[in-house]
Amino acid sequence: MLLPLLPLLLLLPLLLPVLAEGHRAAVLRMGLRGSPRGEVSPAFLSLTLDASLARDPRYVALLSNSKLRTLAMALSPGFLRFGGTETDFLIFDPHKDSTSEEKVLWEFQAQQEACGSRPAFAAVEKVLLAQWPSQEKLILAEQNRKKHKNTTITKNTLDILYSFANCSGFHLIFGLNALLRKGGLQWDSSNAQALLDYCASQRYNISWELGNEPNSFRKKSGIRIDGFQLGQDFIQLRQLLNNYALYQHARLYGPDVGQPRKHTQRLLRSFLKSGGKVIDSVTWHHYYVNGQSATRGDFLSPEVLDTFATAIYEVLEIVGQTVPDKKVWLGETSSAYGGGAPRLSNTYVAGFMWLDKLGLSAKLGIDVVMRQVFFGAGTYHLVDANFEPLPDYWLSLLYKKLVGTKVLQVGLSGANKRKLRVYLHCTSSLNPKYREGDVTLFALNLYNVTQHLELPDYLSSKHVDQYLLLPHGKENILSKSIELNGHVLRMLDDETLPELMEEPLGPGRLLGLPAFSYGFYVIKNAKAIACI
Repeated sequence: MLLPLLPLLLLLPLLLPVLAEGHRAAVLRMGLRGSPRGEVSPAFLSLTLDASLARDPRYVALLSNSKLRTLAMALSPGFLRFGGTETDFLIFDPHKDSTSEEKVLWEFQAQQEACGSRPAFAAVEKVLLAQWPSQEKLILAEQNRKKHKNTTITKNTLDILYSFANCSGFHLIFGLNALLRKGGLQWDSSNAQALLDYCASQRYNISWELGNEPNSFRKKSGIRIDGFQLGQDFIQLRQLLNNYALYQHARLYGPDVGQPRKHTQRLLRSFLKSGGKVIDSVTWHHYYVNGQSATRGDFLSPEVLDTFATAIYEVLEIVGQTVPDKKVWLGETSSAYGGGAPRLSNTYVAGFMWLDKLGLSAKLGIDVVMRQVFFGAGTYHLVDANFEPLPDYWLSLLYKKLVGTKVLQVGLSGANKRKLRVYLHCTSSLNPKYREGDVTLFALNLYNVTQHLELPDYLSSKHVDQYLLLPHGKENILSKSIELNGHVLRMLDDETLPELMEEPLGPGRLLGLPAFSYGFYVIKNAKAIACI
């Protein structure tokens, strides 16, 4: 009676990759034996704070919140860029009195250890949080109207910013106002000098930028600055920094141009020819879509995701032709410009744009990616106004814990590569769970049905740790809550994050990605030569 089963048993290994719905598993092709295809900065995933937070400088005091600092610290090390449109409307006044809230915070800072908790600040914080929704509306309305007013910032703004970055394990990059001009042309550096004088007196270790999206200066202020002049302005700033013993070797980044459309490409090329030698990395900005008109379909569209690669190639070509020795950074980036797309940029579905952007950036040679925004106005933040981490925060945290700096080659056979997207790195050397030679695969499934990945034969005996991220709740992919391997991710208390627990998969298991999902897979004991 058993004899008829024998042919079926012999065929079983061949049938395993063929799934119930009739789709064959996509087989992974991995480049583990040669050199890595590239390597990114240890600060690859970095953060921004938008300068609009200082539109009313009282709100910068919210950065003193201990929960916010705990969440930031978990994403360190990295850069923290303080920049954005409002950069070019901030005026530093070393003599102006601080607001009552800032004074209260200053007194608490003086009484506490540099990075200690400040429970006495809770009363002030409560008032600021109650007023924040109306302040946020004001910020977004000004952005939409493209009408901007100068804002005065005080020493306290700089103190709180630096304290937040330093106590969270980040290196602060501060954007200086580039729209202060002499006769409408040459940059007036006198306000920057006053700010530098103060920062140097406090021994603040800071890197610098000058201006934000100079391609849109005329829209914002009626002032048109060409690339050549901007390059000369950066040379002037470099000379100014050289006057300070503390800042002679400080890093200078720029020009923070927007999307590489034709006018912006001309400006970038001209800037790099004029002043490219004095910058340490070339910075540019990218957003996929307009936050006011974006749809759920945009966030799931491989065609929309692929536009990013085109933009990278355009920028890299210009840099390669002008300053080929310079690294290229995404100095500001998120899903949708204009503060994000409401009910999209702060939900699970935003993770497709974010994770694919991290994968493509590293694969194509971007050294650092600065996420707009860690905390602040809009809906593209990682942490909301109640200091609650959103899905992209947890995605960023897993990326930091699992993904190393060395980029490996990976491909798929038997799959639509645009809808099933895979990236491969050496596993992070900072993660004590894993050893040298382990590799981390991360994958996105844009299909509306489950997809399966099959490891190459030479890895079929390896154990794999799965970190599958799925939405939590009836909103499905529009949820603001996220599950890791079936467990909802949330903070245990204001200063304790949950443990990110893996799900072990035995040898030979297919890697399953449900419809519209993403996740990480650590292949243990892969013995990748590229990672040793």
